[in-house]
Amino acid sequence: MTSNNRLFGILVPIISVILGLIAGAIIMIVSGHNPIQGYGALWNGAFGDTFTIGETVRRITPYILTGLSIAFAFRAGLFNIGAEGQVIVGWLASVWVGLTIDAPMIVHLPLALIAGALAGGLWGFIPGLLKAKLGVHEVIVTIMMNYIAMFVSNEIVRSVLTDHGTTTDNIALTASLGSEWLQSLTSYSRMHFGILIALFAAAIMWFLVERTTIGYEIKAVGFNKHASKYAGMNVSKNIILSMVIAGIFAGLAGTMEGLGTYGNVSVLSAFTNLGFDGIAVALLGANNPLGVVIAAVLFGSLKEGAGEMPTGAGVPTELVDIIIALIIFFIASSYIIRWALQRFNKEGK
Repeated sequence: MTSNNRLFGILVPIISVILGLIAGAIIMIVSGHNPIQGYGALWNGAFGDTFTIGETVRRITPYILTGLSIAFAFRAGLFNIGAEGQVIVGWLASVWVGLTIDAPMIVHLPLALIAGALAGGLWGFIPGLLKAKLGVHEVIVTIMMNYIAMFVSNEIVRSVLTDHGTTTDNIALTASLGSEWLQSLTSYSRMHFGILIALFAAAIMWFLVERTTIGYEIKAVGFNKHASKYAGMNVSKNIILSMVIAGIFAGLAGTMEGLGTYGNVSVLSAFTNLGFDGIAVALLGANNPLGVVIAAVLFGSLKEGAGEMPTGAGVPTELVDIIIALIIFFIASSYIIRWALQRFNKEGK
């Protein structure tokens, strides 16, 4: 039975992606576009040359971390809708340290990364504490904290980090994740060393969940809080800890943008959507670190390649959002795919 569950866990996301792409092709045909040209333009926009490959890797990097954030909270039975706010405060904190501290890179860069991670962790701690101690639903609290993060961040940028400006100065080079070597390899794209941090974070999550007592307890709480409490586990502590760790991952996603891609922080008129897209990445990755990395590669490639579709094939970029939505829909309806696979398996026997 376990092997069947693992097989379904692998097949359902793959089938969901294929169905989403097929549905996208049908939509292109109905709207008068050539799906071969459309997907060809999508591929060229993501992997057409060294520059686009570098930009695709750059876009994948924060998706890995926000996907890990959502996935880790899911392991404890929690829905971290607040990854978006955690990204914003992590971005702000890392840039703040990058602007205000004068130190050599060996000190400055780690400090900026830690500041972003701790800010995200703090933003996860608050809803975790309210959930553990008062039973307040984490979805409601984290949604509200997304708005608090955005508006507080905007005010700090305007009143503290700038003189009523909308964008800060660029961080010091000693706090930057940028790499001239990587940029030269990718025709001077914005690819940076953050991809290594994201992959290392995925390995850390796997180790925590699969090889530590903390991970075992968090999974147990996610399966059944009452049974975990009866077994002597501290349910409140594990709820808070899981939200803090989820916030750290999302905060690091913000540092990837602040210290790597942009080198500054700006006033936001809307959400970055990195945290919300992380929900889709975690769902497609089945809350597994390796699955999250693979899902982030897919979503990052789709998002980056979408920019080429209007010019390369006359297809609106919004089609990629439709394809992603359809993939999520098929994952959410995975019981239908599971039923079809089980029926096919029975008929084969």
